[in-house]
Amino acid sequence: MFAKQLSVFIENRQGRLCEVLGVLKENNINILSLSLADTTEYGLLRLIVNNPSYAKEKLTESGFSTMLTDVFVIKIEHKAGSLQQLLDKLSDAGINVEYMYGLSIDGEKAYVVLKASDGELAKAVFKKENVITLTSEEISKI
Repeated sequence: MFAKQLSVFIENRQGRLCEVLGVLKENNINILSLSLADTTEYGLLRLIVNNPSYAKEKLTESGFSTMLTDVFVIKIEHKAGSLQQLLDKLSDAGINVEYMYGLSIDGEKAYVVLKASDGELAKAVFKKENVITLTSEEISKI
């Protein structure tokens, strides 16, 4: 039900993102989705990769500050209003969406990465609403 997201804290300077991506490339780690948020001094790179534990290990060995986080990758209808309807259900259950970003679209379905304030409660809402969530292994096959 949960997927593993790799977060990498990087200085906001020229070439630093390329260094992270170089480590992944050298170790044959495939990026499935990413989000980069920045401030003046640092960036937070969030990644869904095909082998999150190995990626964390290799990036840590290369001097990067990393962590693995449980997130949901949800599969929703690719039509206007479907995400908003799901977010209403989470809000009604008292769940805050801490962040989210798109993963992919495959015709009729869209995949979204979502971090909830209460993962277990969100899991219950998804089950009740018949929302499909994917594991890290399933994401690698998309």
